Amino acid sequence: MSTPSIKKGEIERKWLLVDADGQVLGRLASQVASLLKGKHKPQFTPHADAGDFVVVINAEKIKLTGKKLADKMYYRHTGYTGGIVETTAAELMEKKPEDVIIHAVRRMLPRSPLGRKLMGKLHVYAGAEHKQVAQQPEPYELKY
Repeated sequence: MSTPSIKKGEIERKWLLVDADGQVLGRLASQVASLLKGKHKPQFTPHADAGDFVVVINAEKIKLTGKKLADKMYYRHTGYTGGIVETTAAELMEKKPEDVIIHAVRRMLPRSPLGRKLMGKLHVYAGAEHKQVAQQPEPYELKY
């Protein structure tokens, strides 16, 4: 008897709404990554995209524990010689709070074409309003 592998036509996707208000960044990101991969479904297949779409709201109200707000650094490179740019978590939360969650979730997904495809199913918003009203996302309660 072989292990069944999910086919593209058998995938049933849902839209889930996650409220980040008062949640700890790492715990939220790990559960969102799991939802995007489909690990909560019995038909989970590691090499296939069987996950759900996730809408995260209230990104500006996320919590970082300890001194991470001041000490955690985010790096990017401009492409020019000596062009490394570093930003603290506090500065990033002030300018674009959505990026803090996007960076955390991206680093918990595979670094492959599958991981890039999974990131396309993540929608993060700073406030309580979101653009996916037509998809009628179901509220999802995080477990931990």
